[in-house]
Amino acid sequence: MAEKARIGILISGRGSNMAALVYAAKAPGCPYEIVLVASNHPDAPGLTLAEAEGIATFAHPHKGLSREAHDAIMHDALVEAGVEYVVLAGYMRILSDGFVSKWADRMLNIHPSLLPKYKGLDTYQRAIDAGDRVAGCSVHLVTPELDDGPVLAQTEVAILPGDDADSLASRILIAEHQLYPRALARYVTREADPDWILAQVRKRALALEETHERASFGAPGWRVGSETTGKYFAYFAQSHHGEASIALLVKTTGIDEQTALIDADPDLYYAPKFYGKSGWIAIRLDQGRTDWDHIGEWLYKSWCQVAPKRLTRLIEIADQF
Repeated sequence: MAEKARIGILISGRGSNMAALVYAAKAPGCPYEIVLVASNHPDAPGLTLAEAEGIATFAHPHKGLSREAHDAIMHDALVEAGVEYVVLAGYMRILSDGFVSKWADRMLNIHPSLLPKYKGLDTYQRAIDAGDRVAGCSVHLVTPELDDGPVLAQTEVAILPGDDADSLASRILIAEHQLYPRALARYVTREADPDWILAQVRKRALALEETHERASFGAPGWRVGSETTGKYFAYFAQSHHGEASIALLVKTTGIDEQTALIDADPDLYYAPKFYGKSGWIAIRLDQGRTDWDHIGEWLYKSWCQVAPKRLTRLIEIADQF
């Protein structure tokens, strides 16, 4: 069974969304566990609930501290607890850019509107005043700009005749409690999703000079050069040619390098059945811990082996400046 993602939750008050996540994590098969609940208010009621559920807690007041200093304290607590993803659940603090950058693509928030509509506060009344038919909530990644990160999931909530901000808020909160656990579970398991994995490889492969995608025996592949004379430098393997895993196939310098890589890390590398005798290497992408910088480096290295000399010469010249 795959290891569960380790989640740290930041709260400032009662933590109702935190509670929804805590109870969702108890379900068999949930892909995450809550390892820390932290707050900027030592008397936050949500801390009491977390402690009763056997979850480690941490609190440090922000008064008298700069934003950066308090964020550093919270960051250290998260790291010490082994947190892999940060979830904001009613954390009423604007986070410093430094803190956000440290948790880039690993920090989620839930906002009570259908983003990009109604960023900031008073979202319920603003939706009513605008005459909207529906309001709702959004789970998004946290970026330095307030409520501006990529939206991961949304739920619409109908605005009823006679609704005021309080009545609408009460129904949106129900939607939040259902949406947040589902969105978090989907996000922390994204690296097991073949479509997501393929999209990551495709983005990096097509970023290289003069590359294009062409299927080979039903599998996505990437070539450098023209449509007629281009050469393959990478393939995406998923249940093709007898491969049992999801992997990226790239060229090595030969059998010696291929063998050395497999000997050094047999859990990551293996010789692909169809291309292995030609010195290609398969890099597993389905272990939930892919180093995408490493994948980008391998794509570039493989690209260099088959790219036209005029392209590699241009890169060599550019690297001199």
